[in-house]
Amino acid sequence: MKAALQNYQARMQRVLDYIDQHLDGDLDLDTLSGIAAFSKFHFHRQFMATFEVSVHRYVQLARMKRASDRLASKDGQSITEIAMDAGYDSPDAFARAFRQRLGQSPSSFRKSPDWAPWLAAFGPLKSARSKLMEKTYTYDDVTIRDVPPTPVAILEHRGDRARLNETIETFIRWRKTAGLSPETSPTFNIFRSERTPANPDDYSMDLCVGTDLPIAAHNAVMKAGTIPGGRCAVLRVDGASHNLEPAALYLYRDWLPASGEEARDFPIYCRRYINFQADGAAGDLVAELFLPLK
Repeated sequence: MKAALQNYQARMQRVLDYIDQHLDGDLDLDTLSGIAAFSKFHFHRQFMATFEVSVHRYVQLARMKRASDRLASKDGQSITEIAMDAGYDSPDAFARAFRQRLGQSPSSFRKSPDWAPWLAAFGPLKSARSKLMEKTYTYDDVTIRDVPPTPVAILEHRGDRARLNETIETFIRWRKTAGLSPETSPTFNIFRSERTPANPDDYSMDLCVGTDLPIAAHNAVMKAGTIPGGRCAVLRVDGASHNLEPAALYLYRDWLPASGEEARDFPIYCRRYINFQADGAAGDLVAELFLPLK
């Protein structure tokens, strides 16, 4: 029974992966049911039962989220180009749908994104992606490494996670200006609080980029720091690494008590990077979660 469930979930996961990789393509019911190898007469109900959102709605949300990401990144694409890529016949139709979903026009969002409505708008998308069974970790998935000290530039986020994307946008702008690309300068997140503290204003995380670039003491955005070296338990999370809570929970609840190790007085943190394929093409996002040990 467990093997059958895992096979079913793998087929559904295959559909989500296909949608994410073919947002410019024809994502009709025939195509997606074929990817899952399910009958098209039942697939839409199976999808809804699994993810609590319709296939059509999921595709709409995925395309709109990509459009919002492109607007926020200010990557040079015109709003008309972004609208066409999102599947809309005209910029006006795209603007109406965008405003209805996010409460801002595309041009206003490009200038100054309001991230709280953004998080609410795409909550169903994130929820759907989390419906499949979480990966089950084992003791052998964890390795212990001696990690060298890493000099970093730090942007501190303090306060409600609803505003985290504003901090991320500032962080990305700064590292682009400094010429510190993710390919050459590692990205770290230091988790200084729970993911969802009882008081949202208590949420605390540091966004870091590995560099020994001098940071002026009066810099209003970034500050210099170091991720200390030492022994760490390391757990790799492939693919959907937007929520590392299940992996962190495994380390604290299962691995740490069984290991006989003790946690060191530094927060758990992660390194994020792209797992490039053998042909040099960009593959999945990967996160390595580091639990500092004594």
